[in-house]
Amino acid sequence: MNWSPVTLDSWLDRQKHALDEVRDLVDAIIREVQTRGDEALLDYAEKFDGVRPDAVRVDEEERDAAYEKVSPELAEALSEAYVRISRFHELQRREDLWITETEPGISLGVKTTPLTRIGMYVPGGRASYPSTALMCAVPAKVAGVKEVICCTPPPVHPLTLVACDIAGVDEIYLTGGAQAIAAMAYGTESMAPVEKIVGPGNQYVTAAKMMVRDLVEIDFPAGPSEIAIIADEDAKPDFIAADILAQSEHDPLAASILVTTSIKLAKEVGEWINQLTAGAERKAIITRSLERSGYLVVKDLHEAAEASNLIAPEHLAIQVRDPFALLGKIRNAGSIFIGPYAAVACGDYASGTNHVLPTAGNARYYSGLNVAHFTKTSTIQVIDREGLDAIGNIVETIADAEGLSAHAESVRIRRSSPAE
Repeated sequence: MNWSPVTLDSWLDRQKHALDEVRDLVDAIIREVQTRGDEALLDYAEKFDGVRPDAVRVDEEERDAAYEKVSPELAEALSEAYVRISRFHELQRREDLWITETEPGISLGVKTTPLTRIGMYVPGGRASYPSTALMCAVPAKVAGVKEVICCTPPPVHPLTLVACDIAGVDEIYLTGGAQAIAAMAYGTESMAPVEKIVGPGNQYVTAAKMMVRDLVEIDFPAGPSEIAIIADEDAKPDFIAADILAQSEHDPLAASILVTTSIKLAKEVGEWINQLTAGAERKAIITRSLERSGYLVVKDLHEAAEASNLIAPEHLAIQVRDPFALLGKIRNAGSIFIGPYAAVACGDYASGTNHVLPTAGNARYYSGLNVAHFTKTSTIQVIDREGLDAIGNIVETIADAEGLSAHAESVRIRRSSPAE
């Protein structure tokens, strides 16, 4: 097992170039889907997933039959997670319309409108991710999106179908990878295009999302997964090691970094990683992921916060003596987990926050998936004669200075007419 120190520069450089090596292949896949539609999706399913579905779209009979293949305990757990995720996202809802008088004669406001049709990507392959179906669909439905579709690689796990049903997903398609993103963006014979694509994926999925942004909106780059942990000498090394393994088992390209003031803790975490990896079910994946991971020793927690802000991790765990003093220094993180008992897995499944988060340093610019991602806003202005007179000179003066005389005249003509 490779658990060794890393430099901040090497870590940031790793983030920067993660997608470069797959762009040419992804571009070819996108063009193939544009040209051949459903047939390309079925061919790619056979090539990449080892199975050729009878059809791209999952029918209602298969959706209903999925419940028979899932234990009542699992279905109940998904339902309970759905309740908690819905409860948190309901807190994010905006008023559909608000208007307030900002000064006599002028009232301003905002009209919030949900998107009509969105597509969500739910990974498959190495594991089933019914939790991702909930995380993508719930905020969309809370926002009021009319049609939510899901793309997921075949063979689809019954758990994913049940989760989609619980969350109210309208259509499910058996296609994964870059080809799924292309299908949602351009449409095929069986799939109408969407207005926005959300959800995490591997480097092929993430690259494809970035490459279709001129046609369809996306949430943000989301994948492969990562975690940063800020810890001092009081932190529990076994808890930290457990979080690192939990992150590592996602994908060989997942990455974990411990930022600590204690070299002793860093070495103890390495010992625990060795111990826990030995008995891990997904040991092969974890071992490869750990090759991309390591620890950074800093002189104090201020330096730790600065390093973390440069990394801008998808998940940030804070395990220090006074976490809230450190929290105020954190500017860039997808989701923050405070205290020794805030396992990142809690946010993955059941605390209620969303686990679809920006990766590869993109938390510098993007927020994690939330209700606002599924809406758009229009500003409103209601202006009467008193309000026009209050701002008319300002408008005319600036418009004339810009050489836009018709702009100025559109106000001037109103001000010179008799008031009604």
